[in-house]
Amino acid sequence: MCNGTAVTEFVLLGHSSNTDTHFILLVLFISIYLVALVGNFLILLLISLDKRLHNPMYFFLGNLAVVDIGYTTSTVPKMLLNYLSQDKSISLEGCFTQMFFFISFGGIECLLLGAMTFDWYAAICHSLHYSMLMSSRVCAWLAAAAWILGLTNSSVHSGLISQFSFHGGNVIQHFFCDIPPLFQLSCSDTQVNQINTFVLDGGIIICSFLVILVSYVYIVLAILRIHTKEGRLKAFSTCASHLTVVNIYFGTIIFTYLKPNSTYSQQQDWVLPVLYGILTPMLNPLIYS
Repeated sequence: MCNGTAVTEFVLLGHSSNTDTHFILLVLFISIYLVALVGNFLILLLISLDKRLHNPMYFFLGNLAVVDIGYTTSTVPKMLLNYLSQDKSISLEGCFTQMFFFISFGGIECLLLGAMTFDWYAAICHSLHYSMLMSSRVCAWLAAAAWILGLTNSSVHSGLISQFSFHGGNVIQHFFCDIPPLFQLSCSDTQVNQINTFVLDGGIIICSFLVILVSYVYIVLAILRIHTKEGRLKAFSTCASHLTVVNIYFGTIIFTYLKPNSTYSQQQDWVLPVLYGILTPMLNPLIYS
């Protein structure tokens, strides 16, 4: 496969090669995409119009809404276009650009979820010192760090993968350009890049998840000290819905990016990006609302 001509474009086969299911998938993903866009835009609009929402919680939620809009827009419109067109190709440059934005928004989302959970921890467990712990300057630094680290991580991945050699095989059995499928199609030695993916992505994912986990341990302990049963149930119901989304998101990205490339299957592992890249941005506005 690596003895052919140099690849100038890739072919994104998507979720199914069966044309009979394309219409169903088209309607399904258009609906999900519209819900995600409308929900996140409404959150941004409400936060900007209501001065009562100009506080750390909604500051981070606004950032998350921007990320979720970019997250879904980096992949879904191209996927929908592929369902409507016989031409499923994407240029080499377009593929790397799509991957850059998807990985960027994914990393930023991980870090923002960690920052938001820490904000909840500070509000619940250190309410008397909350204004000092989560001052406007601290919130700005946390948000800026999330964006800078996410963009830097993606820049490193995109820069390294753009140096790969692709010859012959150009069919990606996926709905967007992602790191694992490009590793499999590359004729270059990807071992160093796989280590880089494990270290950089692993650092962002695991550190964010640990912040969320430790924060929730203290939050749950604080909830258990609530005297009324109704108060505990209300608090636990809010935490349960958020934890469900967090578990889906982190569980799927850990399984996708922190496992050996030899065990990755394009035919089987396309479901996971749908969960963390499309469904989670749609669920976030519903959960946080």
